[in-house]
Amino acid sequence: MKKIALLTAALIISTISAPAFAGDTDLIGQYGDWSAHSYKEDGQNVCFMASTPKTDEGNYTRRGDIFAFVTHRKSDGTKNEFSYAAGYAYKKDSEVKISIDGKWSFTLFTDNENAWTAGPAEDKKLIDAIKRGSKMTVIGYSKRGTKTTDTYSLKGSSKAHQAIGNACGVSD
Repeated sequence: MKKIALLTAALIISTISAPAFAGDTDLIGQYGDWSAHSYKEDGQNVCFMASTPKTDEGNYTRRGDIFAFVTHRKSDGTKNEFSYAAGYAYKKDSEVKISIDGKWSFTLFTDNENAWTAGPAEDKKLIDAIKRGSKMTVIGYSKRGTKTTDTYSLKGSSKAHQAIGNACGVSD
């Protein structure tokens, strides 16, 4: 399931032209600092919400696009899958740390340029915190050891989450 998310994230990222998504995705709506989208995969709707950081800090010379995603893929029963695209390859066997409002903390595993939680139970906790919070901080390390700190506004995340749930017929 995580491999599918990796391929989906790679496909989405490859079709992104900031600040809007291009390609075969349909914009459901813009909700504060989060956008909601859908597209067809094997004839089934896939719905996701995405955001870019308000600030991205680190001592790097070049970095690709950075995104946080939450995806519903009803065809395989996936809902609330959180994934993170760092815009660089992570240090092998490293972890990503997420903090929301200093109240909630999460650890993600990495694979190349992407990171995920350990599974559906952690995804749900993270998504619940995103919907309740106002600021998300993501800390990771590139394969060269460069520390990055990305800070997101969570304004509109609840409405974007509701929109992708409605579009894909997925409820919490």
